[in-house]
Amino acid sequence: MKKTLLIPAIPAALLAGCSGNHDQPQKPNIIVILADDLGFGDVSAYGSTTISTPNIDRLANEGVCFTNGYATSATSTPSRYALMTGMYPWRNSDVRILPGDAPLVISPEQYTMPAMMQANGYHTAAIGKWHLGMGEGNVDWNKRITPGANEIGFDYSCLIAATNDRVPTVYVENGQVVGLDPNDRIEVDYENNFEGEPTALTNPEMLKMMWDHGHNYSIVNGIPRIGYMKGGHAARWVDEDMADYFMGKVKDFIGSTKDKPFFLFYGLHQPHVPRAPHQRFVGSTTMGARGDAIMEADWCVGELMAYLESEGLLENTLIIFSSDNGPVLNDGYKDFAKEMAGSHDPMGGLRGGKYSLFDAGTHVPLFVYWKGKIEPGISDELISQLDLPASLAKLTGGNIPDNLDSEEHLDTFMGKKGKGRDNLVLEAQGKLAFRAVDWAMIPPYKGEERNITGNEIGNLPGYGLYDLKNDPAQRVNLAETHPGKLDSFKKQFLAIAGAHFDPEAKDRELK
Repeated sequence: MKKTLLIPAIPAALLAGCSGNHDQPQKPNIIVILADDLGFGDVSAYGSTTISTPNIDRLANEGVCFTNGYATSATSTPSRYALMTGMYPWRNSDVRILPGDAPLVISPEQYTMPAMMQANGYHTAAIGKWHLGMGEGNVDWNKRITPGANEIGFDYSCLIAATNDRVPTVYVENGQVVGLDPNDRIEVDYENNFEGEPTALTNPEMLKMMWDHGHNYSIVNGIPRIGYMKGGHAARWVDEDMADYFMGKVKDFIGSTKDKPFFLFYGLHQPHVPRAPHQRFVGSTTMGARGDAIMEADWCVGELMAYLESEGLLENTLIIFSSDNGPVLNDGYKDFAKEMAGSHDPMGGLRGGKYSLFDAGTHVPLFVYWKGKIEPGISDELISQLDLPASLAKLTGGNIPDNLDSEEHLDTFMGKKGKGRDNLVLEAQGKLAFRAVDWAMIPPYKGEERNITGNEIGNLPGYGLYDLKNDPAQRVNLAETHPGKLDSFKKQFLAIAGAHFDPEAKDRELK
């Protein structure tokens, strides 16, 4: 990519308006689009020549394209928790990859970004993938499920409870399962199957997608899932229709919000497994289902942009695009993602991937777009999704508590010459690492070099120290040759995370 200087572009009058001046333009609409398992190398904006994502690229090319944008975590639930709360997920011991029947991990009493927006006059919605839990445990899916997204700041929600490979495979709208037949009650269990219900092991003839590891429980839509489910047949989703279903909900929400600004969290499910894109995207790449799912995600972005434009809303809508964590090819299904990748590198030259403390676990695509308000450019500043709550509060005039880990970097997000983060604590499966400007430090942990997916996960016999500016692939460990720098990073890391750092942490089992 050609690097350009970032030019201050937000009119002073607009920024002044954020402090409470009523003689100012309407506050901007804000949309956060979060892809699922999309890697740094999975979008062509970062220079990949093996895939073309023109709609996502538009956000990058006409907005601020961050080369050092980070999630906090290399897995879904912790990353999303940080985005919503502005807090490091490792501060909450309940935050891990959740099963589909897990309780809500965000307390309705704690600060959240959507609640801040709501209190500041925004109409708020969460649409798409959730994976932050619902209810208080032992959920009855046949009644209203609470607490959920609506209790932590969203006026409207239409979600999948966890991931598209976990039961229950139903849409939950404002706490109610969509299309539920009261005579066909939903039952969910993550330990024991229900008598007579088929599974991938007992009835493989029912499968249209084969499992590889951990996905051999109940079968829905010909796809084996994690967990057991009985009933709710009329409410069960069709995977191939999910992108269109949620896009319809996005358009309905935006179209119904005319009297005040809106805040939308749009959680894409692509390219998370099971990769089952709509038929019109099948064969759109040479990379099989994973590549085709990325094309479907790109279509979702294009549809959203076109709708905003048709409604005359694009000029007053700030759009942030990112991914919850890094990429993985074989994540439980035999969809030949690895075999069909060819020369495509989802990690974009970085090391690791999903589940990993190496850089590709948390180093993700991150673009900020606002037509006519942000001058296009590239930023090499260290920045994180964790910083969106504090930064968007500054933009909109919202209030935040003093104890957040979120840092205010509005100028950086807006393409001005603002300074990014000095450091960031990163997390993968309960293990922690440290990023400081252009350097990465990984403490020693016991465990296998790779997990069941084939991704390197960052278990090293001694400290790892890497100069990411000159060695983005993290091939040269400089811990022994730079002892002073290593010692400095250890002190900074322990000052932030010392009470939560467990050098004996074990890798969590993937199912």
